[in-house]
Amino acid sequence: MFHTSIIRLAETINHTLIGRRQMIVTAESCTGGLIAGALTDVPGSSEAVFGGYVTYANEAKAGMIGVDRDLIRAHGAVSEQVARAMAEGALKASGAAIAIAVTGIAGPGGGTEGKPVGLVHFAYADASKTIHVEKRFGDLGRQVVREETVKTALGLVLDGLGVARP
Repeated sequence: MFHTSIIRLAETINHTLIGRRQMIVTAESCTGGLIAGALTDVPGSSEAVFGGYVTYANEAKAGMIGVDRDLIRAHGAVSEQVARAMAEGALKASGAAIAIAVTGIAGPGGGTEGKPVGLVHFAYADASKTIHVEKRFGDLGRQVVREETVKTALGLVLDGLGVARP
């Protein structure tokens, strides 16, 4: 189901978290649960994956993980501020040790000059930090943008954990 490179990243994350007795939670918009899907594609993932929030609609971001509606109105759902709030909100709502959040525009439509198709904001959060990354993949097609988003998100998790990428 997932490319081998994605599975290798997910395996490394899961094995690291199991060894540390920690769990991860996802908060996903443009990927619609694909990050959680990749993590749970690894056998034994129930020891490392708390679960995930698919917060595609703004109401879901606010209602499920506590993203402030005023923040969404002020900056838009696809923004650094909202990505950070998603990760921090998922962490708080779940009680997991780490969170990864993504919000972006996968296309084919929906982009603007300031926020083009292929723009994705990522946030990794744990008890001590929140890390933001912005990527502009370009209008590569919905599937490619989503796959690249999953790869980047998993890589960011490894960076946040201080673990080398496979």
